[in-house]
Amino acid sequence: MDPEAYLADVDVSSDRAVDFLDARELPPPEPLQETMNRLADLDESTVFVQLNDRVPQFLFPKLDDQGIVYETVETDDGVVTAMWRPSS
Repeated sequence: MDPEAYLADVDVSSDRAVDFLDARELPPPEPLQETMNRLADLDESTVFVQLNDRVPQFLFPKLDDQGIVYETVETDDGVVTAMWRPSS
C-alpha cells in the first residue's frame, strides 16, 4: 500500500512529504527507537507515518515532550500514527 493512503483519515496537510516506517515486524523497543531517530531530523514539511501492530503508547509522552503533533487511527492493516511538527 502507498504510505500516503494511510493519511486519508488523519487531519494533516496533504502537501507534506511522507516518511514511512512499517514497524509491524520489529520487536520492542525497535519501533520506538527507530521512530525517535527519524523524528530527530523531521522538518516542518514532512509527516512521519508509523504503521504498527499495536498502539505505540510509550511513544506518546515523548511526542508531547517534543511538541510534535500526532494522530493515531486503527486500520485493517494495523495502527497508523502520523507525526508532524507544527508550522511556525
